[in-house]
Amino acid sequence: MAVLTHRATPRSRRSGRRLAADAGLLVVAAAFALPLAWVILSSLDAHADLRVKMPDGVTLSNFDAVLKPDITFTPLLNSLILCGGGTALTVVCAALAAYPLSRFRSRLNRPFLLTILFATSLPITAIMVPVYALFVQVNLIDTTQGTVFFFAASQLPFAIWLMKNFMDGVPKELEEAAWTDGASSLQSLVRIVLPLMGPGVAVVTVFSFVMMWGNFFVPFMLLLTPDQMPASVSINEFFGNRGTVVYGQLAAFSVIYSTPVILLYVLVARRLGGGFALGGAVKG
Repeated sequence: MAVLTHRATPRSRRSGRRLAADAGLLVVAAAFALPLAWVILSSLDAHADLRVKMPDGVTLSNFDAVLKPDITFTPLLNSLILCGGGTALTVVCAALAAYPLSRFRSRLNRPFLLTILFATSLPITAIMVPVYALFVQVNLIDTTQGTVFFFAASQLPFAIWLMKNFMDGVPKELEEAAWTDGASSLQSLVRIVLPLMGPGVAVVTVFSFVMMWGNFFVPFMLLLTPDQMPASVSINEFFGNRGTVVYGQLAAFSVIYSTPVILLYVLVARRLGGGFALGGAVKG
């Protein structure tokens, strides 16, 4: 008696793989969504705890408790100064360093890029002790400008790597036309290359700012005065002794603390999705 066997068709196999991928993505999404849901719900709950639950009654008392100069406004201002200054310095230095790597060929380009790639893998904790000793010797410890410089230096290797890859996508013919008209290399960089690689500059800006904004260890080590501490360090004050935590106020502060990053992303989202505005600039 013949036995009939059914083989899975290619379409059914693709459907099975797609379902498995969708299930995996749902698990990953839930892992990110649950903490976010806890932060939002707990910020509106007067009796918040570690459980993800709907509040018994929506209240803004947690926000009223944390919206004070010494708790929120001063640390957020310190964070904006540190991260804004560090990001601006990082973007400017990365553009200046990436330009010769992208436009001029040299035997040292590859070793230099490999060194930059190695520098991005160094853990920040491995160099903080010598950095702290250096800052003490040059009188930069407990100074805003010193922390800004170190923020920029720590993000610069990966920023150069990103900026160089984006800069490679801008045709060199546009610069050659500008050079023919008498423009210098710096003028062609500022007026032609950077405007055309707007998405790349936006990516470097967002990446640098986010990495600095969430950095706890660097300002904790380099800043000593409580009035100079950024919000990434002052959030530690919500964790009291013996495990006592006011979860509602902690969640409210976390919502406020996340707002600048969300606003920055919203402002540059159009640039991130716009692509390179080359159009038919190189056609002729």
